[in-house]
Amino acid sequence: MKKTTLIIITTLVLSIITYSLISQNKEPEFNLKTYYLVFLKSGPNRDQSAEEAQKIQLGHLANIKRLAEMGKIVIAGPLLDDSDVRGIFIFDAESQEEVSELCSTDPAIKSGRLIAEVHPWMSEPGNCLP
Repeated sequence: MKKTTLIIITTLVLSIITYSLISQNKEPEFNLKTYYLVFLKSGPNRDQSAEEAQKIQLGHLANIKRLAEMGKIVIAGPLLDDSDVRGIFIFDAESQEEVSELCSTDPAIKSGRLIAEVHPWMSEPGNCLP
């Protein structure tokens, strides 16, 4: 009888400890932040000469570097297929309006070679994003 009582008490204690540990486990916490995903699409004005297109491209790359140094663009790059979507930016900015203003400084967008389609997007900071 003492052995049975000991087993019951041990089982109850282990059950209480297990329940206590399980009830302390909360759902994972997510710290989502809004970023802005920009699809750079082929614009209506793509008939520049090769020299002019090269000049626009160099200005486009310099602008990306400038915005990255400001901490606004955190990811940028071209898409490698031959679709209307030519590349992407991911911005760390305060608003969609700010992103639109920053995109308007890009020579490729100014010239009409590209257009920017801006979308709010959420991710957890630290997943390769600041």
